[in-house]
Amino acid sequence: MKARPTKKSPYITREGHEALRREEAELWKKRRRVVKILAAAAAEGDRSENAEYQYRKKQLREMDRRIRYLQKRIPELKVVTQAPGTPDKVFFGAWITLAAPDGDEFTYRIVGADEFNPADNWISVDSPMARALLGKSVEDEVLVQTPTGQRELLILEVAYTPPRKPTRSTD
Repeated sequence: MKARPTKKSPYITREGHEALRREEAELWKKRRRVVKILAAAAAEGDRSENAEYQYRKKQLREMDRRIRYLQKRIPELKVVTQAPGTPDKVFFGAWITLAAPDGDEFTYRIVGADEFNPADNWISVDSPMARALLGKSVEDEVLVQTPTGQRELLILEVAYTPPRKPTRSTD
C-alpha cells in the first residue's frame, strides 16, 4: 500500500508566488519550442531509433507534468504579504538567527513548501525545524529533531526584513 503524501501548507511569500508564475510562463514558452523540435524529429521517419525524438518526448512529458502541477498549485496558494502583529515572534516569512551550544550561529527563513531553498537557508514551514520555531520569541530555547538527533538551539533574533549582509572593512 502506497503511503499518502503529506499535504503541503498553502502559504507562500510574494516573491515565491511571483517566481512560480514566471516559471509557468517560461515553461509554456519553452514547451512551444520543444514541440517544434519534436515535430521536426518525428518527420525524420523511424521514431523508435530516433534519439532526438525520444529525448524531446521525455522532455515534453516532464514539462507537461510540471505545468499541470503549477496550474493546480498556484490557485491554491495564499500569499502572505504582511508581517504579523507581533514581530518579535516567529511566524511565516521570518528570518530567525539561532545559536547552537557550540557557539555556531546561523540564520533561516521560514517560507512555503514550494519555495524552500537549502542553499539560501530557506526552510519549509512544514519542516520539523520550522514547526519547532513557530510561535517562539527571542531568547527562547527550542529542541529540534534533526537526522543526527535532537538539537538544542537559542533564538537570537527574529526579523521580517532580510538581514543585512556584513560589509567588509577596507582598512
